[in-house]
Amino acid sequence: MSSRLPKQHSRGAAGRRATVAAGPESRPVSSASAWLGDDRLFTPLGHEPGYDYPLLVWLPDTTATATRKKPFDLGRVMKRVSLRNFVAVQPGIAVDSPAIGLEEAVWRSIERIRERIAIHPDRIFLVGQGGGGSDAFRIACRHPREFAGVISLGGLFPLDEALFSQLVDVRRLPMLLCCKRSSVLEQASHTDRTLRLFHAAGAALAMRIYPGVNDLSKSLLSKSILGDVNRWIMDEVCGTPTAVPSLSTP
Repeated sequence: MSSRLPKQHSRGAAGRRATVAAGPESRPVSSASAWLGDDRLFTPLGHEPGYDYPLLVWLPDTTATATRKKPFDLGRVMKRVSLRNFVAVQPGIAVDSPAIGLEEAVWRSIERIRERIAIHPDRIFLVGQGGGGSDAFRIACRHPREFAGVISLGGLFPLDEALFSQLVDVRRLPMLLCCKRSSVLEQASHTDRTLRLFHAAGAALAMRIYPGVNDLSKSLLSKSILGDVNRWIMDEVCGTPTAVPSLSTP
């Protein structure tokens, strides 16, 4: 494990099992670590063992179970993002786990993936949907040196939580917030406070607003929007200079 990652708890005994999702199908594999549930791993099509891949750590909507939404499908989502560009993992956590359980699951997932697959240490991205997007902001801002960027699909930035305490490092952390136009209008005060906070702190937040008033969580996992996620990450990975305004409408 790289020294860049926070110190982890010692590994537990083998015996638990995780699920590896490769596209639409998955298969069980043995796990040498203790887990809070079943991890899911996506490996890219035509995987090259000698190449250090970017890693996407996906945090699904934490309210999905309570509202009976369709379960998050890592394989299907990554097919819409890219079949070849990334390794991706969905940390396994118990449904009723507290916030600290989620953060611990993130570190354990990163550690386990890096023990098995070549991952570029400076290209680890957090991506969250809905409530998972807010969690992604929290974890990334608390550990800004460990991530290359953070993306929230519909999850609000957690204001009033002192997440900019490591301001120098947070300023170099690229962040992307994708949301629906209707939600921005409904939460105009929160949006205004968020933009003012980032402007005052000198931090980088790209905000992409999409038209439509249909189901927020479902539409933000559409092929077109996830295609934008792929392009944004690849711009960061490749160092492509792109001018993205704080507010934009495609």
